[in-house]
Amino acid sequence: MSGSLVGSGLRVLVVEDDPSLQVMLRYNLEKMGFQVEVAADGATAIDLLGSYRPALVLLDWMLPGGLSGLDICRRLRAMPGGGDIPVIMMTARSEEADSIRGLETGADDYLVKPVSMASLEARIRALLRRAGGSTVEDVLRFEDISLDLVKHRVTRGDRTLQLGPTEFRLLEFFLRRPGRVFSREEILRSIWGENIHVEVRTVDVHIRRLRKEINGAGDKDFIRTVRSAGYALDNEDA
Repeated sequence: MSGSLVGSGLRVLVVEDDPSLQVMLRYNLEKMGFQVEVAADGATAIDLLGSYRPALVLLDWMLPGGLSGLDICRRLRAMPGGGDIPVIMMTARSEEADSIRGLETGADDYLVKPVSMASLEARIRALLRRAGGSTVEDVLRFEDISLDLVKHRVTRGDRTLQLGPTEFRLLEFFLRRPGRVFSREEILRSIWGENIHVEVRTVDVHIRRLRKEINGAGDKDFIRTVRSAGYALDNEDA
């Protein structure tokens, strides 16, 4: 069994014309486990909404090309099944009248830019939980390992494990995408961030610590070292 932090492979449509914000949102949403589609204008967004159903839409108000975020929201709500898709409007328009207008048009939430990713993730989690509880998981599992994101608790079988903060994030990272091989560089960027100067071999140190903390006597080691590639969480033999 496996889980994901929020997305678990769910699709999110990001409608945003700012390239730097597109990159930032895609990176962070993919870290949450989502599959991300990006539209830079209203016409592209409508085309995408006509061809597949996202689990969530992040929607800018002011867009090029004649269709605003309000127009897109109205059209989405008029589509078959479009009334059930959660919409978060993110915009620089900060007046109370604007937020009322956005919500009355059909948005489920309204955030004023700049938006912190922690705040956005909390709003996404709440909306998806209301939209269909099973799409949001607070507990990640793989085989007999369980990580509770709310209680910040890790168990293996009937044992409670004491993980350091970095090892906790590392285990969470693997649990979100079991079976996938990650290079040390990918792990480094995801756990420590893009702008932190840490030696690549630091990953090996924390992998050893994580193995020591989650593997008891007789336990199978699910963290597989892939020669010349990196690491993966899976149930295959090395």
